[in-house]
Amino acid sequence: MKNIYNNILQSITNDEKLLAVLIDPDKFSIRTAEDFLNRVNKSVATHIFVGGSEVEGQQTGILVKALRRFTQLPIILFPGDVTQVTNEADGILFLSLISGRNSEYLIGKHVKSVSRLSETELEIIPTGYMLIENGKETAVERVTGTKPLSRVNIQLIEDTAKAGEFLGMKLMYLEAGSGATHPVTVEIISKVKKNIQIPLIVGGGIRTRQQLDEAYNSGADLVVIGTAFEEDESFFDSLKKKI
Repeated sequence: MKNIYNNILQSITNDEKLLAVLIDPDKFSIRTAEDFLNRVNKSVATHIFVGGSEVEGQQTGILVKALRRFTQLPIILFPGDVTQVTNEADGILFLSLISGRNSEYLIGKHVKSVSRLSETELEIIPTGYMLIENGKETAVERVTGTKPLSRVNIQLIEDTAKAGEFLGMKLMYLEAGSGATHPVTVEIISKVKKNIQIPLIVGGGIRTRQQLDEAYNSGADLVVIGTAFEEDESFFDSLKKKI
C-alpha cells in the first residue's frame, strides 16, 4: 500500500478526520490480534501506528506481520529506534524530535537507519515530533534524555512547529506522551494548526470521545489513541462506523 501521505492530504481536502490506533509491540499480545483488529475494523479508525519507546529486537516485524492478517488498514511505523524498522509495514513516520536538543534524535538515529530503510519499500514520511509537557514523565523523556516543551509557553510551541515546517517536515506531531495525565490542550492545537500549512497529528492522553472531538474541533487532522484502547477496549464502542 502506497500513497499514504497523498491520501492524508486528500482526506483533509475532503474535510475527513483521521484516527490512528497506536499499538506498542512491548505491550501488545499477538494472541489477541484477531479480536482486537476486528474491533478496529468496525470502528472509524483509518490507520494503525506501530511502535514504542522501548521495544526489543524483532518484535515489531513479528507483530506487524501478524496484524497484516486481520486488517486492510495502512500500517505505519512509529519507531523509537532503528531496530523497529521492518518492511512488513506500509510506511514509516521518519520522526525528528524537534522539541528536544539531543542530536541522536534530531538526526543521529536517522543516519543509522538509512542503510536499513534502503532495503525496504516503506513510504518514508518526514515528521516533526514535538513532546508537550503533560504532568508526568514519559518513556520518551527517559529514552531520549530530553524535556518536553512547557504547556504554558505556547509561542515556543508554535515557533518550533513552524521551524519544523520550514525544515521540510511533511507532518507535525504534537505528543503528550503515552499514558499522559492530560492531552495536548485545545489552545495549543488551535494555535499550532493556524500557524502551519502541513497536516497536524495529535496524540497522548485522549481517553474519551469528548476529548477526541475537542482535538478535531481545535484543528487536529489525525488523532492517535493508544492507552485508552489498552485500558478499555469498550472505547471502540463509541467509535463504531455508522451503517
